[in-house]
Amino acid sequence: MTFSIAARDGDAWGVAVASKFLAVGSVVPRVVTGVAAIATQAMARVAYLDELEDALRSGTDAAAALERATAADDGRADRQVGVVGPTGAATVTGSTCLHWAGGVSGGDDTSAYAIQGNILTGPEVVEAMESAWRAQAGAPLDTRLLAVLLAGDAAGGDSRGRQSAALLVRAPGAGYDGCGVLADLRVDDHPDAPLELSRLHGLSTLYFGVPEDVSPLTGDLRDEVGLLLGAAGHPGPVETALEAWMGEVNLENRHSPDGIDARVLEVLRNGRRPADPAEGLTEPLPTPDTRLVPP
Repeated sequence: MTFSIAARDGDAWGVAVASKFLAVGSVVPRVVTGVAAIATQAMARVAYLDELEDALRSGTDAAAALERATAADDGRADRQVGVVGPTGAATVTGSTCLHWAGGVSGGDDTSAYAIQGNILTGPEVVEAMESAWRAQAGAPLDTRLLAVLLAGDAAGGDSRGRQSAALLVRAPGAGYDGCGVLADLRVDDHPDAPLELSRLHGLSTLYFGVPEDVSPLTGDLRDEVGLLLGAAGHPGPVETALEAWMGEVNLENRHSPDGIDARVLEVLRNGRRPADPAEGLTEPLPTPDTRLVPP
């Protein structure tokens, strides 16, 4: 009923999953930076998450940890699990998982993956996911895993249709206030869940990403930014007004003392926010009454 990838790439660890199942992100993934990326599915045994994490913490390699956990489970024939640890990756598909079911794992101790799925349209789903993993080498892990998930969906995905999807990626120092969360997104019930997850990922990257392609606030650009900020209700010295406006619309993670981030400038110029980097500007910015607050 599900297709997923558990992976690591350098110091980033993550899981992406989609299914014709309500709130799949509440059941399948476990991600612990430096320790484990795990996906439990089919007739999911949630206890595997703790068992596998404990085994990996103790130094057991991924394949041995998975073999030990499944050997002790009388229901293993109905289960499917993928696990990546500090050493190795492994996936297992029980003999009575509903057709089509299977998986593949690979990589090394710096970059590894376990891809698996059940009740799929066919083996082409897993094949497309593995091809996308290889094709996206060098991309940030959250972007890479999302591409893998979308490739599996485009190849047929869950043969029963779509309902939920999730992306959980952790890396040291990433995310809001450097909390270590590169992406933590769930679509619990949506007729096109993987694409909705992609839309949310675009927003997450916008709001929680770090400054990139920064232009100095000089000359014509400084004049333009000053006028736009004034129209947005933030007159005054450009640097001070820009920082205040960015805090109001939740873009403070992209603030740079060296100028203005390209995506911030895009939002300021349009007065709207992009739902997805590939889709253009489609959604209004939140008002101060609906802005995010620190957790």
